[in-house]
Amino acid sequence: MSKITGVILAAGKGVRMRSRLAKVLHPVAGVPMISHVVNAARASGIERLVVVVGHGREQVVKAVADDTIQFVVQEEQLGTGHALLQAEAAAAGSELILVLCGDTPLLRARTLEKFIDFHRDSRAAATVLTAKMENPQGYGRIIRDDQGDIVRIVEEKDATPEEREIREINSGIYCFNGEVFGILKHVNRDNAQGEYYLTDVLLEYRKNGQRVLAVPAAEEEDIYGINDRAQLAFAERILRQRKCLELMLAGVTIMDPATTYIDAQVKIGQDTVILPFTMIEGQTVIGENCVIGPGARIISSRIGDRVTIDNSKIIESRVGDGCDIGPYAYIRPGTELHEDVKIGDFVEVKKSVVGSGSKIPHLSYVGDAVIGRRVNVGAGTITCNYDGEKKHPTIIEDGAFIGSNTNLVAPVRIGEKAFTGAGSTITRDVPPFSLGVERAPQKVIDNWRHRRKKHDEE
Repeated sequence: MSKITGVILAAGKGVRMRSRLAKVLHPVAGVPMISHVVNAARASGIERLVVVVGHGREQVVKAVADDTIQFVVQEEQLGTGHALLQAEAAAAGSELILVLCGDTPLLRARTLEKFIDFHRDSRAAATVLTAKMENPQGYGRIIRDDQGDIVRIVEEKDATPEEREIREINSGIYCFNGEVFGILKHVNRDNAQGEYYLTDVLLEYRKNGQRVLAVPAAEEEDIYGINDRAQLAFAERILRQRKCLELMLAGVTIMDPATTYIDAQVKIGQDTVILPFTMIEGQTVIGENCVIGPGARIISSRIGDRVTIDNSKIIESRVGDGCDIGPYAYIRPGTELHEDVKIGDFVEVKKSVVGSGSKIPHLSYVGDAVIGRRVNVGAGTITCNYDGEKKHPTIIEDGAFIGSNTNLVAPVRIGEKAFTGAGSTITRDVPPFSLGVERAPQKVIDNWRHRRKKHDEE
């Protein structure tokens, strides 16, 4: 495979997307669509990749750049043939040139492997990956001779009414021998769009007496190209179905795949149960024997084993084994929950560490805090971490008990096994084993109701 160069065409503007974002960067199942193509090429064994960029080049390079990818620029978008020609120097010395499209996120490695094997075994000069579609509108049509070889590919705008009835379409994915760049230099742009069509290379090969073949993809969806938001949604649905199937076959229970949204890069352990209306996104890793959902959203977080997350949101955080979260909890970036932590209903935790066995059962805000082991935080507790200019830390040591409706005005430290009285506003440190109480004296006005009524009557 080292003598194959994969060239990914990603220079187009994608006008029908109606977006400032380069078309190939629109995410599908949490990953830019071009990254799906790159991953499929690598998984098929192709190590040398060239990406042809143009519109939004800085965005594309930033999104997919690594040491294995070389970028070349198509300054003017003059067609697919012109785009491939820009990769000539980068692909020097290759026996085979595999041309891929950056907007085909459903493409799979196994499809490419079979395609390359067919091309090599047949000893064709050029091979085209095709598909038969119920609705071929928008695609170039494959014209074959009596032996099944390709005569030409006609773009829809240039096709006759009879040719438009043909259902076998061009995927835009090709395998060429190393002569392709020399042949490209003889192609003109005498067509409806005034572009250098890569398909015209096939005619040049045939003129030279070389064989041009087509091989249908095993599954039509693999070559599906994205040109607008509706097609993007279609691809999204297919990729998420594939992801759910992959996880279920690996031992994950997904109660209703149709209402479960899991990104391509997510990893989930055996015997975890995913309940409906759950979204798991980004680089999330979930352990074994968890129950996630219903209605949970987890973004780029690491979740341990035996964790329960009910109707809650977790972003860029770490959750230890045995934690119980929700319903309606909000775990914000930078949070780390150790083992067996309870985060209950309507609790928000931000950029804090909560020690093992601690509980924040309900109706509390904890921000920029370090909470030790076996701490109980009563309902309505707030860490007052922001003074209008700076954030300040709150430290609660092991075994402390925070009474309900406590305001902890940071910076402040609550010592080991210390208590705060319910309704207190704590502005100074509470030493270990001590009680901190701050309350205004209670006043009782006797017979207040009757006295008020008499006053109103007067």
